[in-house]
Order: sequence, then structure tokens, then C-alpha cells
Amino acid sequence: MARRIVFVCTGNICRSPTAQGVLHKLATAHGLAGRVEVASAGLQDWHAGAPPDARSTEHALRRGYDIAGQRARHFTPLDFEHFDQVIAMDAGHHDQLRRLCPPRHAHKLRRAADFSDRVPAGGVPDPYYGDANEFEAVLDLIEAICQGVLAEVGPPREPPPAAGRIAGRK
Repeated sequence: MARRIVFVCTGNICRSPTAQGVLHKLATAHGLAGRVEVASAGLQDWHAGAPPDARSTEHALRRGYDIAGQRARHFTPLDFEHFDQVIAMDAGHHDQLRRLCPPRHAHKLRRAADFSDRVPAGGVPDPYYGDANEFEAVLDLIEAICQGVLAEVGPPREPPPAAGRIAGRK
């Protein structure tokens, strides 16, 4: 069964869709695509239905992550039911999610900073009002976070021996 992960930021147009795209591509590259289901959402519904910010899309694509097909969506309390991990991109998001989270799902809530020592305790800064350097710095942090997530998912499983074949024999 795949681990279902949702990244959450403010409007779901910069950080969280980038994280979704990066984790999807890295999981596929590491042979873990079948073990990870990834999505993203925003705490605010301002951009629901909109594509990621053009600058996020552009910078992600330069590194080989195509996020253009994603559409922003609003995080809902049902997401706590569906997802195994709810990853807040910054400390403010974590605080908001903690207030929304039913106690029975509190174990699912994580901070992006939990996955890499490279991420400041406050989490991934919002590049929305920044320049190209800030979008690149955010990508660096998100790549580190996604590597940490994949480390928790674990290495790809070995396929079972072929039917009728005894392990250790050719």
C-alpha cells in the first residue's frame, strides 16, 4: 500500500505544488512510485483551480520537475482522513493545521523541517514576494525535504522470486 502524503502551504501555488512535483519525480527515479501517493493543498482557497505560480513552474522545470499540470486546491478536514502524512511547509502552516486536526489524526501532522537539517526551524520561506534566487533556494530546501521523506519510505522492495523458482537457484 502506498503512503499517501500531502504537502500544505498557504495558497497551493508555490511551495506545496513544487514539493508535490519534486517528491513525485524523485520517488519515480528511486523506484518508489508505487509506494508514494503525493498531493498538495493550500490553507487558503484564494487560488483554487489555478495553476502553480509561473515562477515556481519555470524554476522547477529548469531542474526537470514539471508541475504545470497541477491545480491549486483548498485543504479540507477530510484530508486528515485520506492522507497518512500531512506535511506543513512552515511553522505557521503547522500551527493552523494543528488547530484543524482531529486528535485521532495528530500523529499524521509533520513539519517540512522534520525531514532535513538544511531546513530552518521556521520551515520553507514563501518565495512569492521574492526574486529568482528565493525560488531557487526554496527548490534546494524542497529537494532536501523530499530526500528525507523518501528515506522514511525506505528502499524499493525486492520483487518476489519468479513463480516456480526456488530462491538461491538459477
